[in-house]
Order: sequence, then C-alpha cells, then structure tokens
Amino acid sequence: MRRGFTLLEVLVATTIMAIAVTALVGNLTGSLRNLDRLTQKDRAATLAKRKMEELLLNPALPHFERVSGRWDPPHADDQQGWQIRLTPFDVPPTAGPGTPVLERLQLDAWWMDGGARRVYTLVAYRPGTLYETDWAAGVLRE
Repeated sequence: MRRGFTLLEVLVATTIMAIAVTALVGNLTGSLRNLDRLTQKDRAATLAKRKMEELLLNPALPHFERVSGRWDPPHADDQQGWQIRLTPFDVPPTAGPGTPVLERLQLDAWWMDGGARRVYTLVAYRPGTLYETDWAAGVLRE
C-alpha cells in the first residue's frame, strides 16, 4: 500500500492556501490604512486639546473673527493647522456693552489626508464680556 498525496490533492490544498493568504494580506492592508487614519485623528485631537487649553486662557481673542495658525514643526508638518472662532453664546435680550456672557470657542484642527481635508472640531465655553464693537459690527442685532 502506497502512502502520500496525489497531485490533485496537493493542487487543491495549494489553491486553498493561496486564497487564504490573499484574503489575509487584503485585510492586513485595510487594517494598516485604518491605523494610519486613526493615528492622524488622534494626533489632531491631542494637538487641538492643547491649543484649546492655551486659547481658553487668552483674553485677547476677538469676537466673530476667525484666527488661524499652523502647528509647531516638531508636532506636525505644513499640511496641518487650526482655526478658532469666538462668539458670545446665549446673549440676554437686554444685554449691552460690558454685560457678562458665556463665550463659545470652536476650534477646528485640520490636516490633509491624500487629497481630502479632514477636520476635528472641539467646542468649549468660558465666561466673557460683550464689547462695544460687537454692536458696532451689527452682529448681535436681530
């Protein structure tokens, strides 16, 4: 009695292994793409949180104007940056200049992913004061 595998059995086993390895490599490639995307988002979130903490303490931010910048070179490349907008939030109807209000800060951290621009947004609130220029610009008028 002869023991061993026939040529047909070896070919079938090799084909099954080739299909399994191809599927595994395809899944690995997709996983690496997802890992890269999550790493970029995590980096943007960390930088955005640091910048938000810094800007929350800055009393000189102008209302209604967008302030933008780039991250410091050790942390990111020139394809990444941030933009913030400060607006009075929930202004009372009888408010005037000097009225204490809640200010809303919206920080958009952006980066380029291939040809697409990705954005991570953070929103925070802080106490603030309304200024005469808020009415001069007509922004708070209904």
